[in-house]
Amino acid sequence: MRAAHEIALPATFPEAALRAGRGRCPRCGEAHLFRKWLKPNESCASCGVDLTHQRADDFPAYIAMIVTGHLMAPIVIALSKDFALEPLAIFLIVIPLALVMMLGMLQPVKGAVIAAQWWFGLHGFVRESPLASEGDAP
Repeated sequence: MRAAHEIALPATFPEAALRAGRGRCPRCGEAHLFRKWLKPNESCASCGVDLTHQRADDFPAYIAMIVTGHLMAPIVIALSKDFALEPLAIFLIVIPLALVMMLGMLQPVKGAVIAAQWWFGLHGFVRESPLASEGDAP
């Protein structure tokens, strides 16, 4: 575990979300965030941040469904209007594509949700962002 002064905290929330979206710790960007596909580690092996406070629950799945639905709608319309495919052919194209999109998005989105909770100090996380002292002023 590295000392607190050696850790390069992200300067912005998008940087923290990108780190976590890549499956790394949102605080240090070094160690793996997940020990299984969607199961986060208890703490970061590199910086030691306690990740047990995260409460992502179903929110990442809702985000992935909304994004998938918005991306799939034009594809379904194009397949049915422009190509005049049979309903079975559309089904055989759309369902696997939607499943791949959903499954591909779940872990990065869950990482970004965990990063948001860490960045904003929600659910027991300690707010460590560079702007934390500015936001805490009365």
